[in-house]
Amino acid sequence: MASDLEALISRIRDHDEAALAEYVDLHRSQLLAFIDRRMREALRKKVDPVDVLQEVSVSCLSALKTIDLNNRDPFRWLCQQAERRIIDEHRRHFGAKKRSAHREVLLNSPRDGWSEKGLEDFLIASFTTPSHAFSKGQKELHLGTAMEQLSEDAQVALRLRYLDGLPSKEIATRLGKSDASVRILLSRSLKKLQKILSENEEFQTWILQNKPHDE
Repeated sequence: MASDLEALISRIRDHDEAALAEYVDLHRSQLLAFIDRRMREALRKKVDPVDVLQEVSVSCLSALKTIDLNNRDPFRWLCQQAERRIIDEHRRHFGAKKRSAHREVLLNSPRDGWSEKGLEDFLIASFTTPSHAFSKGQKELHLGTAMEQLSEDAQVALRLRYLDGLPSKEIATRLGKSDASVRILLSRSLKKLQKILSENEEFQTWILQNKPHDE
């Protein structure tokens, strides 16, 4: 079975669309579970997770010919595309603030690091702002890399808090933890993310280069 899966992944990395379609079918339940966890209740009332998976499958099949998956896990790639689709759907149905929180945090970011409040604003902007959220650029790369260094629970908690805007009590219910432990998890995760980004020289350079002028 393992060898069959490895062969299937090898075909996907060779840009075999039929192999990707088969892979999606094999992992359908896991992908739907991932999508369902990432969607807030209000969005699930407007968009069915099955529809999100269908759209992601089609877009990934279309992109397969041009993407290099040799050093990437296909499942993680599918999940990343699903998360972007969810963000797009959230933005389409609920809109975003007229003034970009991204601009606010860049204007107020210290040159040598991040305040915890500034990082919170940056996460909100990165997850939800139309013109910046998960754009194909250095911000996505650096933030994504930093997030991957956190535990799965930490990543889920941060997204539920700053993408879905859920209170810690509801996050605790979803994660099967106490409210106090979630508050600690969020605080520690922010501090760790803050440290990772502050120590990333390329990211700090990107921040300075993209710092907007006062209007």
